[in-house]
Amino acid sequence: MTSFLPPAERIWWKVPVGRQEIVWIAIAFTWCLIMFLMMPIWHIYGKQNLSTEAYQTTPAKYGASVEAMVEKYKVGEEAGMPVVAPPAGSDIYMLGRLWQWYPILQLEKDKTYRLHLSSMDWQHGFSLQPININLQVVPGYEMVINVTPDKTGDYGVICNEYCGIGHHTMVGKIIVKE
Repeated sequence: MTSFLPPAERIWWKVPVGRQEIVWIAIAFTWCLIMFLMMPIWHIYGKQNLSTEAYQTTPAKYGASVEAMVEKYKVGEEAGMPVVAPPAGSDIYMLGRLWQWYPILQLEKDKTYRLHLSSMDWQHGFSLQPININLQVVPGYEMVINVTPDKTGDYGVICNEYCGIGHHTMVGKIIVKE
């Protein structure tokens, strides 16, 4: 039987499957099962994916939360930007707007915080370097992640989603102290 026969004379499901095809189908099926099982395992043990929460908000409401935190926990200024040192275990807020991350957060090593992120104007990308945490920050939504810094130092926050002509200057900072 060849493929040149008219379809009426050939029933495709009655054509015997070759041994090589069966081997490749078995390999592909096995690989699919492995990858399917690796997804939850990697999520739990690989520390690759962040478990986030998202809530609807408005820029005005979120901005008020950020300003309330700044007023309550401000400890200084750096380059005209307030430095905020909230207590461990608290909710901390950072907002993105053209073209800055506001405010500078000062956190304690090995303490857990709930970091809230939102945008006041456009879609921005929150990228914490050198940790390589990446999140999309969208106006109208508040992203919440639990963070526990385990090393001291200064961490850079950059926007990795093109947001206009000043995109390359959109940097922020998180300071982790003992």
